[in-house]
Amino acid sequence: MGQNLIYIVPVLGAVALLYTFWKTAWVNKQDEGSDKMKVIAKAIQDGAMAFLKAEYRVLSIFVLAVAILLAISGNNPDSSPIIGVSFIVGALCSGLAGFIGMRVATKANVRTTSAARTSLGKALEVAFAGGSVMGLGVVGLGVLGLGSLFLIYSNTFGIADADSVNRVITIITGFSFGASSIALFARVGGGIYTKAADVGADLVGKVEAGIPEDHPLNPATIADNVGDNVGDVAGMGADLFESYVGSIIGTMVLGAAFMTSAQVAGGAWTDEFGGLSGVLLPLALAGTGILTSIFGTFFVKVKEGGNPQKALNMGELISSILMLVATWFIVKGMLPESWSMGENLNYGSTGVFVAVILGLFAGLGIGYITEFYTGTGTSPVKSIAKQSLTGSATNIIAGLGVGMQSTAIPIIILCIAIVGAYHFAGLYGIAIAAVGMLSNTGIQLAVDAYGPISDNAGGIAEMSELPKEVRQRTDKLDAVGNTTAAIGKGFAIGSAALTALALFAAFMETAKINSIDVSKPLVTAGLFLGGMLPFLFSSLAMGAVGRAAMDMIQEVRRQFANIPALKAALDVMKKNAGKEFKDWSKADQETFEAASGKAEYSKCVEISTKASIREMLLPGLLAVVTPVAVGFLGGAEMLGGLLAGVTVAGVLMAIFQSNAGGAWDNAKKMFEEGVEINGKMYYKGSEPHKAAVVGDTVGDPFKDTSGPSLNILLKLMSVVALVIAPML
Repeated sequence: MGQNLIYIVPVLGAVALLYTFWKTAWVNKQDEGSDKMKVIAKAIQDGAMAFLKAEYRVLSIFVLAVAILLAISGNNPDSSPIIGVSFIVGALCSGLAGFIGMRVATKANVRTTSAARTSLGKALEVAFAGGSVMGLGVVGLGVLGLGSLFLIYSNTFGIADADSVNRVITIITGFSFGASSIALFARVGGGIYTKAADVGADLVGKVEAGIPEDHPLNPATIADNVGDNVGDVAGMGADLFESYVGSIIGTMVLGAAFMTSAQVAGGAWTDEFGGLSGVLLPLALAGTGILTSIFGTFFVKVKEGGNPQKALNMGELISSILMLVATWFIVKGMLPESWSMGENLNYGSTGVFVAVILGLFAGLGIGYITEFYTGTGTSPVKSIAKQSLTGSATNIIAGLGVGMQSTAIPIIILCIAIVGAYHFAGLYGIAIAAVGMLSNTGIQLAVDAYGPISDNAGGIAEMSELPKEVRQRTDKLDAVGNTTAAIGKGFAIGSAALTALALFAAFMETAKINSIDVSKPLVTAGLFLGGMLPFLFSSLAMGAVGRAAMDMIQEVRRQFANIPALKAALDVMKKNAGKEFKDWSKADQETFEAASGKAEYSKCVEISTKASIREMLLPGLLAVVTPVAVGFLGGAEMLGGLLAGVTVAGVLMAIFQSNAGGAWDNAKKMFEEGVEINGKMYYKGSEPHKAAVVGDTVGDPFKDTSGPSLNILLKLMSVVALVIAPML
């Protein structure tokens, strides 16, 4: 079993991909609904695929250029070109994960709408099936890619001693670098795309014209629905793919140190895995997580009138319990009962298991704290809604305060996990805690991706003018999706922090740095530079959204002013303000209905696509170039200081921005559903609601562009440092 494990791991990755093919085929067989629904769905799908093709066309040039640089700049002419190959493979796997997820999500959305015409349970089944393709596609490609490269390079270079193992793992770090690069551009580009469309749909459609963002009269509505997929499916998938791969590689690097440093009873470290149990353990846990995630998906079912949240929780709970049980046996079977890493540094397999549990519970804890600060009806969100009574300025002030306050408990949870994991298993414990947090990524990401599919389903129901009960079912699914998205974002931030620490520890191990002295001027300078970068990066991302949104706003205004059918429809809406549609005159009803579909949706899609591609390059290059420049100019210790600074500031900024944006969003939704404040009811269209829309517009780039992108910034910089560490 020991030596066969490196053959089993890639097979488990292939099993996940076979599951995605099966689920994709099942989704494709479901009913698409009416001709009008098909036309709308095709517009969303074409827009999403057009964005991906345009983005990947630009990124292919970047990937090829970086691969060539890696191949010729290394200090080992035998292995440096292969690092470049690993980089390309990592980029391809990350890009393919986004493509697979996006393709099935844009097929599942209209099928979810169609299913919702008859059954809530069937609609949940379709939406979750689409999400599970994204989730299992990410982990499948990650495990298959890493496992296959480790198998190939092990057979090519041999893994007889510590030096050969370190060489193999150093080459594989290129895979993580490729995944991280694509992830950053996907998150930044996707975030810019979705927020430009969302701001245009909100400010011009909702506030100025007084129509819903999903209404067929709104020219930005297709681009907005495309953006849900671009940002929350492809973007989130790339984010967690990078964390997943990065945590495994960071743990493998530290596991390799066991071969030279650890002592067990009777002498040096030996085991049935050729001394590689510490290296292979994260791969074994990741492979097992695939099986438990697949098993958990079969328990996500709901009856008509039931609670979709309970169904999703059941799937995750069963998967998590199975993973914990399996982890106990895997850790106990692969690691010795005890070993020593030096004087008074004694660890054991039980300690490693505890570290895995700490990582898993830290992820869940941060996710649920995130839900408290961003969920509809919670006290922090209610406080923002209340402050909206006095205008948009006080709404924004309240949102900023909630976002800042929300950093406290997640950071405390992270600190407990870090200190606890180190206490039980040293630096390896911190790394394996990150793997533990991400071991069930398959089903976690499936639940996350279910959210935007349900959101799109509601939009298609609105644009297709289906009966109210259909929208009620899709709204019920979407409400749960908002919760899962909030938890997913907290989970992504927590995993980013632990993954960055694992990669940071791996960098120190590879660069042969025992400690970093903050009293040294170069290290202090690195700390300050690292702390500054999340602010500069966020500024670039926010500025990009602002510029793209201006283009979108001008285009939506132009269409409302220059397209006669849209202008006439808005006029009759204002004329009949406060009346039910059935009470309008027949002529007004005909004028309004004649405008449906007359908006030039493709022009808004084109604006978002071009703006996101143009604006994503500078923030992306900043993350890649900075650690290289600091490393070669200031040395390994200054680079270590840079990583420490960017990790601390980046995690805090990511939590603050994501939670502030989420809280603003749900404060707005409280008004749309009707909220009682100081004994008076306020609804959609009221002055406090308009103030809340402004706050939500400010928060949109916080929670969907710069906040999530910071997760990738700090991981990417750590990966770049790890790749160049042997050259310093």
